Formats: sequence, C-alpha cells, structure tokens
Amino acid sequence: MTYKQQMDKKLDEIRKKSQVRILAIESSCDETSVAIVENGREVLSCVIDTQIEIHKRFGGVVPEVASRNHIQAIDNVCQEALRQANITFDDIDLIAVTYGAGLLGALLVGVSFAKGLAFALNKPLLAINHIKGHIASNYITHKNLEPPFMCLLVSGGHTAILRVKDYKNFELVGSTVDDAVGECFDKVARVMGLSYPGGLNIDKMAKLGEPCIEFTHKNILAGTYNFSFSGIKTAVINYVHNLNQKNQEINIPNISASFQKLVVGELSNKTIKAMKDFGEAKLVVAGGVSANSYLKAKLLDLCNKEGYNLYMPDLKYCTDNAAMIGSCAYFELLNGMECADINLTAKSTIPLFNN
Repeated sequence: MTYKQQMDKKLDEIRKKSQVRILAIESSCDETSVAIVENGREVLSCVIDTQIEIHKRFGGVVPEVASRNHIQAIDNVCQEALRQANITFDDIDLIAVTYGAGLLGALLVGVSFAKGLAFALNKPLLAINHIKGHIASNYITHKNLEPPFMCLLVSGGHTAILRVKDYKNFELVGSTVDDAVGECFDKVARVMGLSYPGGLNIDKMAKLGEPCIEFTHKNILAGTYNFSFSGIKTAVINYVHNLNQKNQEINIPNISASFQKLVVGELSNKTIKAMKDFGEAKLVVAGGVSANSYLKAKLLDLCNKEGYNLYMPDLKYCTDNAAMIGSCAYFELLNGMECADINLTAKSTIPLFNN
C-alpha cells in the first residue's frame, strides 16, 4: 500500500469522527499563519506573523523577502498555535495547507513545512485553494451560515461574483477581465504616495475627503456581471500626473473618496443585480477587500433595502489567515477530498475553483 493510500484510509476514519481537529498553514503572501480549527467553525487558535512593517519600505510585497521571513517564522508560529490551543501534535487529526494561488516562493515554504510535518507525524495532508479559504472564513464568523448563497469575492488577486451552491460546487457569475480590485487599490495608493498596504490607507484617507471628482473612463462592461478596473485605475493615475505636471495641489482625501465611491459602486451594483437575477437571498463577502469600511456600509444599506441577508467575516479573518484554511479543509474533508500526494508542490496560479 502506498503512502497516499494509507493516508486516504486514515481520512475515511477521520470523516466518521464527531470532533475533527485540523492544523492549518497559510503562507501565500506576507503573512505566516498557523491555526488549529475544530469541526470547521471553532478556532482554537490562530497565530499570524505579519510582514507589513518589513515591506512598507519597498511600497509593496517583495517575494524573496517574504519567502525568507516565512522560513524564519513558520516553526515558531506553529508552536505558538499549539500552545494557545493548549494541545499537542497528538491531538491533531490532519494537516491542511494553502498550495495556491499566491507568491510561489512564499507558498513553497508553507507546503514544504506541511509535508514534512504530515510525514513525520504520519497524518494526512490536504491541499487547499486559497480563494476557497477566503469564502470559508464566513463559516467561522457566522456559525449557522450554510450554502446556497451568492458570494462577492474581493481580494488582491481576484474579483468575482459566484453562486455557492453547496460546500463543493461553485458557479462563476462574473469576474474581472483585468486588474483585481485589491490590486487596483494598491496601485492607486502608490501613485498618491500612500504607504503599503494601499487599500487600508485609501479607506482611511477617504473618510477625510469628499467624493467630488469625476474620473473619466469607459465602462466597457455595462450590462454584464464582469468587472474592469484598469480604466478606473488609469483615470486616477492620469489625474494625479496632470496635477503634478501643473504643480497643483493633490487633494489625497478627495481623490481617495472619489475613487473608492466609483469602485465600490461598481462592485455593489453588479452584485445586487446578480442577487435579483438569480433569486438569491443571502450575500456573502470574502477576501481582503471585505475589510473596506465603505464597501461594508454600501452593501449593508443595499441589502437592507432589498431584504437580503448580508454575511461578512470578522475583521481579523478578512485578510490572509490559517483559520480560514482549516475551515475550508474540514468541509473539503466531508466532501471526499483525497489526501495530497507527498510530491505536492506549490502553484502560483490555479483555476479559481480547482483542487
């Protein structure tokens, strides 16, 4: 019997248990995180070692720097997660790790650590899709949330509207045809001289300004569920460059407020349209941009008007964390996911919903 066959047999036994504890690992970008999650919804511990201060000096994440810091942090983060959960490796049923998508070098650190841990402990290993993890963060915050629902996925690498039919089956309704919304926020922040993380700082500055600027751009996807943010991004960049060339004052709060209103309007209006057209009653928001305060307020207002139930993760689960990976792994387990092969490797890009 091969190693994988042995581990798949163990997974069959684990599925029968009433209590399943998963040690989850996330290292797709600049957060080194390990969590202990029980039955997909209870977080016994979630430790995050962030590199934000390290990457601020560069204006964004430097992949090699991120990888080196993951190597330095991951063992200590794992030990701290076990300590906070007050358990040992013996109390863990299986290991789960983000294998894609993300920065390849950063992912390799987590995958290599997870494979070594799983092999040494003789425990099964599950390979988890990072994006599905973001959706699962809502299962932690909202204990009674179950599919079906509509999901607005907004992150640094993805922007999409999805119908989540059950814990396993997803239907893509619409997506970005160019920049992801998080990427757009970061690029606009950079041109205005705001520090990393750009999206957070635009949100802060927008509260000090007024959305009084009309940015000229072509809405090439009107009437569809798809998004295009490159035109909006270029319009803001050109506006700022023109002011610089004329030595005119750059009102960062007003630019931030105007840009944010335009982007959030595009996201929220198309999402609500999809809710109406597909007859969904529950809206779930996932991804790092779900932390944006204006997006939260806008969607809450629209959902209240339309009678929809809105679900968003707690702030600590909006950005990358291992708890969401542990939650996702539990539901993948129940839906028959097989053990990852010992030759598992990280992938910088994967289909939106493919394991």
